[in-house]
Order: sequence, then C-alpha cells, then structure tokens
Amino acid sequence: MLETLLMGALLLAIMLLLLAGGVWIAMTLAIVGWVGQAFFTNTLPGKNLFSAFWESNASWELAALPLFIWMGEILFRTKLSEEMFEGLRPWLNRVPGRLMHTTILGCGVFGSVSGSSAATCATIAKVALPELKRRGYDEKLAIGSLATAGTLGILIPPSITMVVYAVAADASIIRIFLAGFLPGFLLMLLFSGYIAWWSLRHPDKVPPADPPTTFMQKIRLSGNLIPCALLIVFIVWVLVAGWATATECAAFGVLGSLAIAAYGRSLTWQNFKDGIMGATRTSCMIMFILAGAAFLTKTMAFTGIPRELAEWVDSMHLSPYALIGALVVVYLVLGTALDGISMIVLTSAVVLPMIQKAGFDLVWFGIFVVLLVEIAEVTPPVGFNLFVLQNMTGKDSNVIAKAAIPFFFCLVLCIALITLFPGIVTILPDLMMGKER
Repeated sequence: MLETLLMGALLLAIMLLLLAGGVWIAMTLAIVGWVGQAFFTNTLPGKNLFSAFWESNASWELAALPLFIWMGEILFRTKLSEEMFEGLRPWLNRVPGRLMHTTILGCGVFGSVSGSSAATCATIAKVALPELKRRGYDEKLAIGSLATAGTLGILIPPSITMVVYAVAADASIIRIFLAGFLPGFLLMLLFSGYIAWWSLRHPDKVPPADPPTTFMQKIRLSGNLIPCALLIVFIVWVLVAGWATATECAAFGVLGSLAIAAYGRSLTWQNFKDGIMGATRTSCMIMFILAGAAFLTKTMAFTGIPRELAEWVDSMHLSPYALIGALVVVYLVLGTALDGISMIVLTSAVVLPMIQKAGFDLVWFGIFVVLLVEIAEVTPPVGFNLFVLQNMTGKDSNVIAKAAIPFFFCLVLCIALITLFPGIVTILPDLMMGKER
C-alpha cells in the first residue's frame, strides 16, 4: 500500500509541476500517463496512447458535444442570447441576484438535455458570461456558479454517468434516472440560495433593479424569449418522450437556433462561419482534454491505485456511516486524477459489495457517487469543468477553482442532506415504480 501511495504522490507531483509550468492541460495528462506506464507497469505506453485517444472520442454519444456547443455559438453570435436575457430580466428583477440565477436555471435545463457536464458548462458559459459581464454582474461569482452548475448535466437525467453506474451495479437505469431529479432540484436551490445571499451581502456588486413592471408588460418584454424557450421545451419534450436521442436533440437544437436567427434576420454568413469555427475550437479543446484524461485513466487502471485504495478501506471494517465518510475521502482523492466514469468503473467491483453489506440502497448510493463525481469535476488539478472555463475565459484554473469554493460547499451540503434524509433520493422511484424487494 505504501508503494502505491508513493507512486500516486509522484505522478501527482509531476502533474502539478507541468501545469505550473504552463504545459497544455491535455499534454500534461498524457505525459503523466506515459510516465506512469513506462516506469511503473509492463505495458506499452505508445500503443495505449493511440487506443485511448481513439476510444475516448469515437463514440456516438460524444457527437452531441460539438452540436450543443455549436447551438451555444449560434445563440451567442446572432444576439439571440442577448434577447433571451432581456426577456428574463423583468421576471427576475425583484429576486436578489437577478440575472445571475440564469446560469443555474440554464445549466439545469440544458443539463437535462445534454447529459454531459462539459457540454453544459461550455454552452451556458458561451451564452451567459458575455451577457452577465456586459450588464455589470460580478465575473468571479458568474464563473464560480458556472463551474459547479455545469455539473448538473450528470445529475439531472438523462446522464451517461448514471447509465455507467447502473450497468456496474446491475441496477435499474430508470430508477436511477428518477432518483436524480429531486437531488438535482435541491442542488439548484442551494446554488441559487447562495447567489441570493451573496447578492444581499454585496449589493454594490449587483446592477440596480429596474422600475417595477406589470404582468402584461413582462409578457410583452418576454416576446423575444418565447421562440428560444419553445425550442428548449421541444428538445426536452422529444428526449423525455423517447422520440430522439441526446445527439439527435442536439441536431434539432442547431437547426432550431439557425431557423430562429434567420427568421429574426440576425443570421449572417459571417456569424454563421464564426459560429462554426468557434464550436470547432471549443470542441477540439474539450476532446483533446478527454483523450489525455482517458490515457491517464488507463495508467491508473494498470497501476491498480483505485483498486488498492478501495481494498484498503474495506480492510478497515468500518461502521456504515464511517464507511460512507471514508469513501467520500477516497473518491475525492481519485477525483483529482480521474474522470467520473473511470472512478466508477475502476472501484465498483470492490466498493459495491461493501455498500450492500453495510445495508445501503444501491440506487441511493448511485446518486451519492454522482454528487462526488460532480465535486471531482471542480477539484484541481484535473477538474474538467475548470479546464473548460480556463480555455474559454483565459483565467487560470486555480482562480476558477477559488471562485467555485462556495458552490463546492453547496455540493457537500447536498451530499450531507441526502445522507441524513435518503428519502430525497428514493421517494420518486418508489412512488413511480414501487419499492424494490
């Protein structure tokens, strides 16, 4: 066990040194993976590098990523996003934080369509950040909320991470999907609650409220919001009804955005080309990071670090809630070097029998793990959402991580609440499908 810890510490130190030296994120992940395989395993790093790069990007599900990002580019470059914010402004005028809540609402709605944390974070950031900055909202709060709210894409169904867990745990995918709704809404409330509290504490950093408007005035001011709102409702509807996959919904989103922009005469040949180029750059950046992370994940699997950590916890023979506390620490440690799906795949064989033996519901534990994966998405040095926002804003990932700290504690609070009140997770699947025997 000591050798494994030393190996992990050495690889982590190399990663931190490379990141501090300004090496590209994807290259850093790949270099650390190469060093780990070359010096600590008997495998061929060159062969595994090419297979990891191909396998991580050659999937039908991932095709939704560039399409959703292109949809965000269209909304941004044709001024549809500006019109959406104008339509939302009168409705949020009296709420502390006002338009800052659109990051949470947008990530929640978009996450239910995309099922991807990266796509949600990148798309909403492209639409929301420029508008919030232009209107005078605090940039640090906006970036921090986006980094964490982007993770709603893997908590609010459908979610690729949930599917992977359901397969690993031999649990019902539908039950786990249903179990994610209430914790997702709870997390949105916690995020928005913090934004409201922060805004009341710092009124000088929030633009002043507009004069009060009547209900009919709000309806008239929301005229530009209606087409985009109908598009989002349509995408969610066809997905929930089972008429289209997430990738097909992304294609509908692109076509719908282009149609609305063309109808409003804000679509030009220039912003059409700029949108394609912007989506291409962002998608390539995310896929390059995904490939580097996949190669590092292979290294972690070959070295056996995740498995040994889980076996070490099992050997301690802890009480049920002490076990949960220990697993929180293990997953947080793994989250500094692995993506969420890899964390689940590499530890499930050891962890799931422990959970069943301790008497915990596997559906509840699935949501518990997804929340821990969300924390991993904003935990340095390999917090994926931090990298996405770093490349989109030009700010250092450590600056973004600091901005996300208050929302990080909202995630921790959500984990504590579902642990103390497991019914938050289990009540909806039990009501819809009956209790499991």
